[in-house]
Amino acid sequence: MQIWLSALLAATPSPTPSVDPANTFYSPGTIGFIATFMVAAGAIVIIFDMVRRVRRVRYRGEVAAKLEAEALESKTQDVKTQVAKTQSAAKPSATAAKRTAKPERPAPPAKPKRD
Repeated sequence: MQIWLSALLAATPSPTPSVDPANTFYSPGTIGFIATFMVAAGAIVIIFDMVRRVRRVRYRGEVAAKLEAEALESKTQDVKTQVAKTQSAAKPSATAAKRTAKPERPAPPAKPKRD
């Protein structure tokens, strides 16, 4: 068993440092710079597109609200004109009301006596 162990230890060389890691320069290089630039440019394009789409949805909502308000206003105007027409047909005109005599008011109540 010792023979095998000594043969194994003799066969494996001891590692020798070839280069000092403190003096080695690690950089992603040109390919890494281009890849990082593309990711950043893609993110900016996506952000601008999202802002444009959100703005478009918001403007559509505002226009829809304005149209709904205008439709509601026109409906209330139609109802008001119809009510005015039915009231004017049911009541005599204002000039006819002026011609008729006003009913007399009842006498005010007597003042209480103070002692």
